[in-house]
Amino acid sequence: MKPYTSHFVASKDGAKVHYRQMGSGEGVILVHGAMMYSGSFMRLAAWLANHFTVYIPDRCGRGLSETHPSHSLLAESEDIQAIISQTHTRYLFGLSSGAIIVLQTAIICKSIQKIALFEPPLPVIRTEMHLLKLEKEFDRAIAKEHYGKAFISFMKMAGDKGSWMRLLPRFITSPLMDMAIKKEAKKRPQNDKTNLKSLIMATKYDNSLVRQSQGMIDKVPHITADILLLGGEKSHPFLEKSLDTLHAVLPHAQRVKLPKVGHIAASNNGKPELVAKELMAFFTESKVIL
Repeated sequence: MKPYTSHFVASKDGAKVHYRQMGSGEGVILVHGAMMYSGSFMRLAAWLANHFTVYIPDRCGRGLSETHPSHSLLAESEDIQAIISQTHTRYLFGLSSGAIIVLQTAIICKSIQKIALFEPPLPVIRTEMHLLKLEKEFDRAIAKEHYGKAFISFMKMAGDKGSWMRLLPRFITSPLMDMAIKKEAKKRPQNDKTNLKSLIMATKYDNSLVRQSQGMIDKVPHITADILLLGGEKSHPFLEKSLDTLHAVLPHAQRVKLPKVGHIAASNNGKPELVAKELMAFFTESKVIL
């Protein structure tokens, strides 16, 4: 981990957006996905900070960032646009729902030169019935404040192939997770950290982003930025189908599949050094040896 500074910017609707900053050089914004906040990208940022100034926002309702009076994909994109305006950044990376936000931002903001996307869950095919069922289970669990069950439902939706979260029976995992989440929520977060309960509650925004991105695939050919499409060998098949569809409409985009990693490869709990290597190669247009 490397030291960082904290900064704030006002989004278009006045919501306060927090972001971490470290390193020096050309700017890169890292946009996290569901069940994450700015702290989830600290290892990835540390690798990149040797070559770039890295900005890591807390997306709305997470960390130190405020929620929007009316949440939408456009509002979350405006958060990133506010950071771009303040930092003059031209390079963006997004993971999962964060990649959807990066896509939306690149459609609007023509000053962006390069975007890297790790498995945006675009609804480009008919959604599998078991995924719809799990999303409804997540919503019901949140409504009843069963956060452990909500967490398990989400992990079964987005979990990698062979993930223990997808294989273990719910009657074992849900009560254990519920106890751990409620115990952690009673503790006061240190500095700008956050707790799992708040991340679970904010996941409703990620589910909304996926629904709102319906039809986005028709707009992405108008993006002027260079594009890198990243995926993991162990990720859920529907995420690979999303990348396949994107690559079909963006034939000039670079495509890389990372071996032996899954959907959260870029996070602290994954293999961020592998993702960093590809990002540095893409953003500098030459291979960098770590």
